[in-house]
Amino acid sequence: MTEENITRIHIDEKEFILIGTAHVSRHSAEQVKEVIERENPDAVCVELDEQRFQSIQDENRWRNMDIFKVIKEKKATLLLMNLAISSFQKRMAKQFDINPGQEMIQGIESAKETGAELVLADRNIQTTFSRIWRGIGLKGKAILLMQVIAGIFSKESISEEELEKMKNQDTINTILHEFTEHFPELKTPLIDERDQYLSQKIKDAPGKKIVAVLGAAHVPGIKEEIKREHDLNKLTELPAKSSFPKVIGWAIPFIILTVIVYTFIANPTAGWQQTISWVVWNGALSAIGAIIARAHPLAILTAFIVAPLTSLNPLLAAGWFAGFVQAYFKRPNVGDFETLTEDVFTVKGFFHNKVTRVLLVILLTNLGSSLGTLIGGVDVIRRFIENI
Repeated sequence: MTEENITRIHIDEKEFILIGTAHVSRHSAEQVKEVIERENPDAVCVELDEQRFQSIQDENRWRNMDIFKVIKEKKATLLLMNLAISSFQKRMAKQFDINPGQEMIQGIESAKETGAELVLADRNIQTTFSRIWRGIGLKGKAILLMQVIAGIFSKESISEEELEKMKNQDTINTILHEFTEHFPELKTPLIDERDQYLSQKIKDAPGKKIVAVLGAAHVPGIKEEIKREHDLNKLTELPAKSSFPKVIGWAIPFIILTVIVYTFIANPTAGWQQTISWVVWNGALSAIGAIIARAHPLAILTAFIVAPLTSLNPLLAAGWFAGFVQAYFKRPNVGDFETLTEDVFTVKGFFHNKVTRVLLVILLTNLGSSLGTLIGGVDVIRRFIENI
């Protein structure tokens, strides 16, 4: 059997066999099966965390999702990212008529068949995204969301040759390729830290012979990192939130309210003009965001009403309220959850599915509210300066 894409490492009395795979390659899945059956390892490590493992095991995972819980826990953006990755993998897999992540599924099945212990070796995907999200600032978050949406709606197809080249990239890094070009420092949480986490989990796997099924992008890093010791607790802890955004978040509404009150005292007419400007800009742009998302009329009205108020409280967001109203009046049904990853292939499907419609309402309403806060705030300051 060819040793292509296979790396063997010996540390003390243990042998580690790393299989570098492409996440949507039939050849990779076949090679995983062949290697595990031939080597009969004590343990098989797969590049999955518990959440993604359960997703593979539970075909009804989308049926069981509570959209209201997603909104309450502020996980709409994370869900959108997960859908982007799932959509990207399924689009590539559909093109070549294979199951997405088949090499990981094969690793799980072969571990059972050979009696090897299965080790879920990857870091929790929510931890990875959280460490990315907290390190990119407001501009980075905007670029990331645009990149995610672009990845969902991309109709680009690839050749078999290009598919093999994808073995040199991690799945997540592939869909965020342009984004990481803008923010090269994010290679640390996206690739480097996961290399360290994966290498430690592989090294700690039981037995003397371990097979690891990995995206090929991780193999070079793991070859080096497996020689070192890594603190898994440190790699999974969330970085402390900077106090600066919180200070700014409260400072802006404080300044806006102070300016309006002062203007009211000095010139009531100008004060009313400021108040109307704040309400109109916030409410209108938030409502426009909801309209673009094709929200329910009452969700649009909610966006208009709450945006001027939520913009004065950093703990609240207009999109959450509009999203709740949208989900209440256009509650997703079982069919929407079952077809979720298929519907995100197209713009039409994305808007048609009630789950993704709710996500769009939240996202675009919040974007509109943010823009309204910026423009409305500038107008309030302008009117203040003109009347002092």
